[in-house]
Amino acid sequence: MTAPELSVVVPAHDEADYLEESIDEMLAGLRARELPFDLVIVENGSGDSTAAEAEALSERHAEVSTRSIPTPDYGNALRSGILAAVGDIVVTFDVDYFSFDFLDHALAAFAEDPELAIVVGSKRAPGAHDRRPWTRRLVTATFSALLRAGFGLRTTDTHGMKALRRTSVRPLARACRHGQDLFDTELVIRAERAGAEVRTIGVTAEERRPSRTPILHRVPRTLRGLARLRTELGREPRARP
Repeated sequence: MTAPELSVVVPAHDEADYLEESIDEMLAGLRARELPFDLVIVENGSGDSTAAEAEALSERHAEVSTRSIPTPDYGNALRSGILAAVGDIVVTFDVDYFSFDFLDHALAAFAEDPELAIVVGSKRAPGAHDRRPWTRRLVTATFSALLRAGFGLRTTDTHGMKALRRTSVRPLARACRHGQDLFDTELVIRAERAGAEVRTIGVTAEERRPSRTPILHRVPRTLRGLARLRTELGREPRARP
């Protein structure tokens, strides 16, 4: 069997109501592009039938496989899927947020630039359209400002869809210490600090459903995590330009 060129990682926590429809839509779009791929569902700590739904999808579709971690942790689910991926390019999609337009542009960027390590689907880059509620847009803008001030981050966004060159990103993913809401932010920060090339593509962001995690619950946890991350990174050597 030919090794897949593309691996798609999809974290799933309590997604029984949405999983089958979303995965079927992803598979249709991926198959239409006629390139080898696999899709990894990473179930994490679900209290509903998500794990069983994921297993059923893997039995029904040859391209689908599943992994499971015992606790609900979006960041650790992403990390687990990225480290398990076998494709040359790894794309992270959410059950309720994915875009084939982003995928097409990201794959073209990797084909043109062999040094490119990460492509971030940015809600704040030129050409982006953020149609989420104003409260979510405000949080994203504030978070981006904190990352610029506290970490010198040049990228306009860190959360959401990303495409990764597996060989470049796997060591960075192994080095990441934070899960939950901070894994993908830490991954991008570590990439920039290592001198890896990171590029953004403006995307359209709109919610297929309301957020299930209240912002007020996430903000204190994220701020504490950023403070720890800044301390940890401050003790590590930084790549020279």
